[in-house]
Amino acid sequence: MIPRITPVFLLASLASSCLVAPVEEESVAGFTNVVLVMADDMGWGQTSYYDHQVLNTPNLDSMAASGLRFDRFYAGGSVCSPTRATVMTGRQHDRVGVIDHGYAMRLQEPTVAQAVKAAGYATGHFGKWHLNGLRGPGVPILATDDHNPGVFGFDTWLSVTNFFDINPILSREGAFEELKGDSSEIIVNEALKFIRSQSEEGRPSFTVIWYGSPHSPFVASENDRVRFQNLESLSQHHYGELVAMDRSIGVLRRGLREIGVAENTLVWFNSDNGGLPDIKPDTVGGLRGFKGQLYEGGIRVPGVIEWPAGIIEPRATSYPAATMDIFPTLVEILDLPEATLLQPTDGISLVPLFKSEIGHRTQPIPFRSQGRAALIDNDYKLITQDMTLGQYELYHLDKDPKETMDLSTIEPGVTDRLREALEQWNLSVVASIAGSDYLEGNVHPNELKPQFWMTYEPYKPYLEKWKHRPEYEASITRGR
Repeated sequence: MIPRITPVFLLASLASSCLVAPVEEESVAGFTNVVLVMADDMGWGQTSYYDHQVLNTPNLDSMAASGLRFDRFYAGGSVCSPTRATVMTGRQHDRVGVIDHGYAMRLQEPTVAQAVKAAGYATGHFGKWHLNGLRGPGVPILATDDHNPGVFGFDTWLSVTNFFDINPILSREGAFEELKGDSSEIIVNEALKFIRSQSEEGRPSFTVIWYGSPHSPFVASENDRVRFQNLESLSQHHYGELVAMDRSIGVLRRGLREIGVAENTLVWFNSDNGGLPDIKPDTVGGLRGFKGQLYEGGIRVPGVIEWPAGIIEPRATSYPAATMDIFPTLVEILDLPEATLLQPTDGISLVPLFKSEIGHRTQPIPFRSQGRAALIDNDYKLITQDMTLGQYELYHLDKDPKETMDLSTIEPGVTDRLREALEQWNLSVVASIAGSDYLEGNVHPNELKPQFWMTYEPYKPYLEKWKHRPEYEASITRGR
């Protein structure tokens, strides 16, 4: 059984080994750089490789054609903060305290950034964070924030609490900076500076790029909206943001080639939840549901991995995978200690899939959100809108991806099997919520409760200055 660990124990043990055997420059060529990229509110159907009606995503299409494209990739949560927590921990978000958007991730959770940092990697976070317990439109993160990206393992960070748009104010390790331009391109350019500097120093890098697009409020340039003139204004700006985001992915891929690290850099792209209901044309590719729901439209998202040195034969796969798989996959690729992953871990390593199809997934993908739950076991999906009622729906996702035919009474054997598995898994989550996974056996009592930054005392000195900025004006006026 894998021992329980805390971040302090993990860092101390791994850092000591790094001090004994420091990363030598001549050995860096053997390291795999990692770039994790995540869109904000991009639906499964919003790529041109899925033949979207109006949106063209040439750079994502090229990335998908060069790597491993997941046709069934899932965000770990149906909204933003929860999914980000699953990326950082490999665990279902309720386990780590992030039960909804704007909840803080527990300091007791070991993260992927801490693990790779202890193994000798330079670590950088660029863009949306949203794991520090603050709600409201994104504001630069305070240096005194005890849940900032640096606390969770990032050496370098240029970050904001939540979604952000054109000409954002970001925080460079606590120092506020007003930047000009499209937010997606800003953070990609900053990330490339970081990757280049580490490459020049002969050090491998782990980089997280979390966009603020295409989250509302939608603000796109006129040039990026030009091909959407036949749409209403909201949809014009939404799709314009995706045009800019896709362009920045092209900048990222080109930059990696120019730096000379593209061959052995793993770039993993996905969205943080499903698409939005008020945007036309359709954001979810005809799937059922939207952001905030556990039907496919709320959790199935675009997913692509490009890694020329590790994925030799590009292809698309229908193998079900999720953001909980990112950390376990990196543990295997980077040869990190198995004890890096706090148990129970809800993801699995996808490394065997990089070479060829591997048949059925051996561990179901679990979801839990605000009393609702779902379990995806390859082609079957069990879902309930209220776990206390014991009422379940069953769908066969290969034959019925739009979840139109409830099979719960038609295939009672499958329903009962998955219900029992889901309920047993839920008991383990309840135990995790209580802190049973930690060495202390409980949750630190000073963990944060979510609140709006407009009413948070340290931000009050900035309210007068920011109240005329379009992204903050309404929130400051309302106090939320």
